[in-house]
Amino acid sequence: MISVENVSYHYGGSSSNVLSEVNLKIEDGEFVAIMGENGAGKTTLVKTFNGLLKPQTGRVIIDNADATQKSVAQLSREVGLIFQNPDHQLFAETVSEELAFSMRNFGFNDEVIKKRVTNILTALDLEQYADTSPFVLSGGERKRVALAAILVWDPKHIIMDEPTIGQDYLQKDRLRNFIIQLTSQGKTVVIVTHDVEFVAECKPNIVLLSHGKLLAKDTATRILTDDKLLEKTSLIKPQIAELMKQLPECGQTPDIIEAYQARRFLLPKLSHHRT
Repeated sequence: MISVENVSYHYGGSSSNVLSEVNLKIEDGEFVAIMGENGAGKTTLVKTFNGLLKPQTGRVIIDNADATQKSVAQLSREVGLIFQNPDHQLFAETVSEELAFSMRNFGFNDEVIKKRVTNILTALDLEQYADTSPFVLSGGERKRVALAAILVWDPKHIIMDEPTIGQDYLQKDRLRNFIIQLTSQGKTVVIVTHDVEFVAECKPNIVLLSHGKLLAKDTATRILTDDKLLEKTSLIKPQIAELMKQLPECGQTPDIIEAYQARRFLLPKLSHHRT
Protein backbone atom coordinates (compact mmCIF):
# COMPACT_ATOMS: atom_id res chain seq x y z
CA MET A 1 0.00 0.00 0.00
CA ILE A 2 1.05 3.58 -0.68
CA SER A 3 -0.03 5.98 2.04
CA VAL A 4 0.51 9.74 1.84
CA GLU A 5 0.10 11.41 5.21
CA ASN A 6 -0.27 15.18 5.43
CA VAL A 7 2.43 15.74 2.80
CA SER A 8 3.51 19.24 1.80
CA TYR A 9 6.36 20.12 -0.53
CA HIS A 10 7.92 23.25 -1.98
CA TYR A 11 10.94 23.57 -4.22
CA GLY A 12 14.02 25.42 -2.99
CA GLY A 13 13.82 29.17 -3.35
CA SER A 14 10.02 29.18 -3.38
CA SER A 15 7.81 29.89 -0.40
CA SER A 16 4.63 28.52 -2.02
CA ASN A 17 3.79 24.84 -1.72
CA VAL A 18 3.53 22.60 -4.77
CA LEU A 19 1.79 20.09 -2.50
CA SER A 20 -0.27 21.20 0.48
CA GLU A 21 -1.25 18.73 3.22
CA VAL A 22 -2.09 15.89 0.86
CA ASN A 23 -3.59 12.75 2.39
CA LEU A 24 -4.10 9.73 0.16
CA LYS A 25 -4.19 5.93 0.30
CA ILE A 26 -3.61 3.67 -2.70
CA GLU A 27 -4.28 0.01 -2.02
CA ASP A 28 -2.27 -2.95 -3.30
CA GLY A 29 -3.49 -3.95 -6.74
CA GLU A 30 -5.30 -0.66 -7.28
CA PHE A 31 -5.17 1.18 -10.60
CA VAL A 32 -5.16 4.95 -10.11
CA ALA A 33 -4.95 7.90 -12.48
CA ILE A 34 -3.67 11.15 -10.99
CA MET A 35 -5.19 14.05 -12.91
CA GLY A 36 -5.41 17.82 -12.68
CA GLU A 37 -4.39 21.02 -14.42
CA ASN A 38 -0.79 21.83 -15.34
CA GLY A 39 1.09 22.70 -12.16
CA ALA A 40 -1.35 20.84 -9.92
CA GLY A 41 1.50 18.87 -8.29
CA LYS A 42 0.91 15.51 -9.96
CA THR A 43 4.51 14.68 -10.91
CA THR A 44 5.82 16.11 -7.63
CA LEU A 45 3.48 13.80 -5.73
CA VAL A 46 4.57 10.60 -7.49
CA LYS A 47 8.25 11.52 -7.07
CA THR A 48 7.72 11.30 -3.31
CA PHE A 49 6.63 7.68 -3.77
CA ASN A 50 10.14 6.48 -4.67
CA GLY A 51 12.15 9.01 -2.70
CA LEU A 52 13.26 11.28 -5.53
CA LEU A 53 11.65 14.06 -3.49
CA LYS A 54 11.38 14.17 0.30
CA PRO A 55 8.39 16.12 1.64
CA GLN A 56 9.12 19.04 3.97
CA THR A 57 6.20 17.97 6.17
CA GLY A 58 4.31 14.70 6.45
CA ARG A 59 5.47 11.31 5.28
CA VAL A 60 4.95 8.68 2.61
CA ILE A 61 4.54 5.06 3.72
CA ILE A 62 5.34 2.28 1.24
CA ASP A 63 4.27 -1.17 2.45
CA ASN A 64 4.45 -0.11 6.13
CA ALA A 65 7.91 1.45 5.73
CA ASP A 66 8.58 5.19 5.89
CA ALA A 67 9.83 6.18 2.42
CA THR A 68 11.41 9.34 3.81
CA GLN A 69 13.84 7.16 5.77
CA LYS A 70 14.98 5.12 2.76
CA SER A 71 17.27 5.88 -0.16
CA VAL A 72 16.07 6.00 -3.77
CA ALA A 73 18.08 2.83 -4.45
CA GLN A 74 16.26 0.99 -1.66
CA LEU A 75 12.84 2.20 -2.77
CA SER A 76 13.36 1.60 -6.47
CA ARG A 77 13.30 -2.18 -6.02
CA GLU A 78 9.64 -1.89 -4.97
CA VAL A 79 8.56 1.33 -6.69
CA GLY A 80 9.35 1.71 -10.39
CA LEU A 81 8.92 5.20 -11.85
CA ILE A 82 8.74 5.80 -15.60
CA PHE A 83 9.49 9.46 -16.34
CA GLN A 84 7.43 11.59 -18.71
CA ASN A 85 10.54 12.16 -20.83
CA PRO A 86 12.15 8.76 -21.53
CA ASP A 87 15.47 10.39 -22.44
CA HIS A 88 15.92 11.19 -18.75
CA GLN A 89 16.39 7.50 -17.96
CA LEU A 90 17.78 5.85 -21.10
CA PHE A 91 21.53 5.50 -21.59
CA ALA A 92 22.53 2.03 -22.88
CA GLU A 93 23.78 1.24 -26.39
CA THR A 94 20.98 -1.22 -27.18
CA VAL A 95 17.42 -1.79 -26.02
CA SER A 96 18.28 -5.24 -24.62
CA GLU A 97 21.19 -3.83 -22.64
CA GLU A 98 18.94 -1.07 -21.32
CA LEU A 99 16.61 -3.69 -19.85
CA ALA A 100 19.34 -5.98 -18.58
CA PHE A 101 21.36 -3.29 -16.79
CA SER A 102 19.08 -2.75 -13.80
CA MET A 103 18.50 -6.48 -13.37
CA ARG A 104 22.25 -7.05 -13.05
CA ASN A 105 22.40 -4.34 -10.41
CA PHE A 106 19.64 -6.10 -8.48
CA GLY A 107 21.59 -9.39 -8.63
CA PHE A 108 19.50 -11.45 -11.07
CA ASN A 109 21.33 -14.29 -12.80
CA ASP A 110 21.90 -14.32 -16.56
CA GLU A 111 19.23 -16.95 -17.30
CA VAL A 112 16.50 -14.98 -15.53
CA ILE A 113 17.66 -11.75 -17.16
CA LYS A 114 17.51 -13.24 -20.67
CA LYS A 115 14.04 -14.72 -20.12
CA ARG A 116 12.54 -11.57 -18.62
CA VAL A 117 14.06 -9.26 -21.22
CA THR A 118 12.63 -11.42 -24.03
CA ASN A 119 9.18 -11.58 -22.43
CA ILE A 120 8.92 -7.84 -21.79
CA LEU A 121 10.16 -6.92 -25.27
CA THR A 122 7.47 -9.15 -26.76
CA ALA A 123 4.72 -7.82 -24.46
CA LEU A 124 5.47 -4.21 -25.44
CA ASP A 125 6.02 -4.91 -29.16
CA LEU A 126 9.73 -4.07 -28.98
CA GLU A 127 11.38 -7.38 -29.87
CA GLN A 128 12.44 -6.11 -33.31
CA TYR A 129 14.48 -3.37 -31.60
CA ALA A 130 16.40 -5.63 -29.20
CA ASP A 131 19.80 -4.83 -30.78
CA THR A 132 18.96 -1.24 -31.74
CA SER A 133 20.08 1.90 -29.93
CA PRO A 134 17.09 3.37 -28.05
CA PHE A 135 18.16 6.84 -29.17
CA VAL A 136 17.31 6.20 -32.83
CA LEU A 137 13.75 5.15 -32.00
CA SER A 138 10.70 7.38 -32.15
CA GLY A 139 9.48 9.19 -29.05
CA GLY A 140 6.68 6.68 -28.52
CA GLU A 141 9.04 3.74 -28.93
CA ARG A 142 11.54 5.24 -26.46
CA LYS A 143 8.63 5.66 -24.06
CA ARG A 144 7.90 1.94 -24.31
CA VAL A 145 11.58 1.09 -23.82
CA ALA A 146 11.65 3.15 -20.62
CA LEU A 147 8.52 1.34 -19.44
CA ALA A 148 10.04 -2.04 -20.28
CA ALA A 149 13.26 -1.15 -18.43
CA ILE A 150 11.23 -0.71 -15.24
CA LEU A 151 8.80 -3.60 -15.66
CA VAL A 152 11.58 -6.08 -16.33
CA TRP A 153 12.66 -6.19 -12.68
CA ASP A 154 9.05 -6.74 -11.56
CA PRO A 155 8.47 -3.96 -8.98
CA LYS A 156 5.35 -4.20 -6.83
CA HIS A 157 4.29 -0.60 -7.47
CA ILE A 158 4.53 0.91 -10.96
CA ILE A 159 4.30 4.66 -11.52
CA MET A 160 3.95 6.03 -15.08
CA ASP A 161 4.14 9.74 -15.85
CA GLU A 162 2.12 10.54 -19.01
CA PRO A 163 2.51 7.02 -20.49
CA THR A 164 0.26 7.63 -23.53
CA ILE A 165 2.19 10.58 -24.98
CA GLY A 166 3.48 9.61 -28.43
CA GLN A 167 1.46 6.37 -28.52
CA ASP A 168 -1.06 5.60 -31.27
CA TYR A 169 -4.43 3.98 -30.59
CA LEU A 170 -3.16 0.40 -30.96
CA GLN A 171 -0.27 1.03 -28.56
CA LYS A 172 -2.63 2.66 -26.06
CA ASP A 173 -4.89 -0.38 -26.28
CA ARG A 174 -1.90 -2.65 -25.72
CA LEU A 175 -0.89 -0.53 -22.72
CA ARG A 176 -4.42 -0.71 -21.32
CA ASN A 177 -4.46 -4.50 -21.56
CA PHE A 178 -1.00 -4.69 -20.05
CA ILE A 179 -2.10 -2.57 -17.07
CA ILE A 180 -5.10 -4.85 -16.56
CA GLN A 181 -2.72 -7.81 -16.53
CA LEU A 182 -0.46 -6.11 -13.98
CA THR A 183 -3.30 -5.27 -11.59
CA SER A 184 -4.65 -8.82 -11.90
CA GLN A 185 -1.25 -9.92 -10.55
CA GLY A 186 -1.75 -7.70 -7.49
CA LYS A 187 0.50 -4.88 -8.66
CA THR A 188 -0.31 -1.26 -7.94
CA VAL A 189 -0.36 0.91 -11.06
CA VAL A 190 -0.42 4.71 -10.84
CA ILE A 191 -0.46 6.88 -13.95
CA VAL A 192 -0.14 10.66 -14.18
CA THR A 193 -2.10 11.75 -17.22
CA HIS A 194 -4.13 14.40 -19.02
CA ASP A 195 -5.51 11.79 -21.44
CA VAL A 196 -9.19 11.70 -20.44
CA GLU A 197 -10.12 9.39 -23.32
CA PHE A 198 -7.58 6.78 -22.21
CA VAL A 199 -8.80 7.07 -18.62
CA ALA A 200 -12.42 6.74 -19.76
CA GLU A 201 -11.59 3.47 -21.49
CA CYS A 202 -9.47 2.10 -18.63
CA LYS A 203 -11.75 3.25 -15.76
CA PRO A 204 -9.18 3.48 -12.96
CA ASN A 205 -9.93 5.30 -9.74
CA ILE A 206 -9.06 8.96 -10.20
CA VAL A 207 -7.10 11.14 -7.79
CA LEU A 208 -7.86 14.74 -8.66
CA LEU A 209 -5.36 17.43 -7.70
CA SER A 210 -5.65 21.19 -8.05
CA HIS A 211 -3.07 23.75 -6.94
CA GLY A 212 -1.30 21.15 -4.83
CA LYS A 213 -4.39 20.04 -2.93
CA LEU A 214 -6.41 16.83 -3.15
CA LEU A 215 -9.87 17.66 -4.51
CA ALA A 216 -11.30 14.16 -4.82
CA LYS A 217 -10.65 10.47 -5.15
CA ASP A 218 -13.43 8.51 -6.82
CA THR A 219 -14.29 6.28 -9.76
CA ALA A 220 -13.55 7.44 -13.28
CA THR A 221 -17.26 7.53 -14.09
CA ARG A 222 -18.11 9.86 -11.23
CA ILE A 223 -15.14 12.19 -11.73
CA LEU A 224 -15.36 12.43 -15.52
CA THR A 225 -19.08 13.24 -15.47
CA ASP A 226 -18.81 15.88 -12.76
CA ASP A 227 -18.85 19.21 -14.61
CA LYS A 228 -17.86 21.26 -11.57
CA LEU A 229 -14.79 19.16 -10.74
CA LEU A 230 -13.69 19.07 -14.38
CA GLU A 231 -14.00 22.83 -14.65
CA LYS A 232 -11.94 23.37 -11.49
CA THR A 233 -9.09 21.31 -12.92
CA SER A 234 -9.31 22.43 -16.57
CA LEU A 235 -10.09 18.89 -17.73
CA ILE A 236 -12.33 18.21 -20.73
CA LYS A 237 -15.17 15.72 -20.43
CA PRO A 238 -14.63 12.55 -22.54
CA GLN A 239 -16.22 12.81 -25.98
CA ILE A 240 -18.65 9.96 -25.36
CA ALA A 241 -19.82 11.50 -22.08
CA GLU A 242 -20.38 14.83 -23.83
CA LEU A 243 -22.20 13.11 -26.70
CA MET A 244 -24.59 11.32 -24.34
CA LYS A 245 -25.30 14.62 -22.64
CA GLN A 246 -26.37 16.06 -26.02
CA LEU A 247 -28.88 13.26 -26.75
CA PRO A 248 -32.05 14.26 -24.87
CA GLU A 249 -34.12 12.08 -27.19
CA CYS A 250 -32.61 9.10 -25.39
CA GLY A 251 -34.17 10.21 -22.12
CA GLN A 252 -32.20 10.46 -18.90
CA THR A 253 -28.93 8.80 -19.88
CA PRO A 254 -26.85 7.02 -17.24
CA ASP A 255 -23.28 8.06 -16.57
CA ILE A 256 -21.56 6.77 -19.69
CA ILE A 257 -17.97 7.69 -20.51
CA GLU A 258 -16.77 5.23 -23.14
CA ALA A 259 -17.84 3.75 -26.47
CA TYR A 260 -18.77 0.20 -25.46
CA GLN A 261 -21.08 1.50 -22.72
CA ALA A 262 -22.70 3.89 -25.19
CA ARG A 263 -23.20 1.10 -27.72
CA ARG A 264 -24.92 -1.16 -25.17
CA PHE A 265 -27.18 1.69 -24.11
CA LEU A 266 -28.07 3.03 -27.56
CA LEU A 267 -28.59 -0.15 -29.64
CA PRO A 268 -31.84 -1.22 -27.92
CA LYS A 269 -33.22 2.31 -28.33
CA LEU A 270 -32.29 2.42 -32.01
CA SER A 271 -33.91 -0.98 -32.55
CA HIS A 272 -37.07 0.27 -30.85
CA HIS A 273 -37.21 3.34 -33.14
CA ARG A 274 -36.90 1.11 -36.24
CA THR A 275 -39.93 -0.90 -35.19
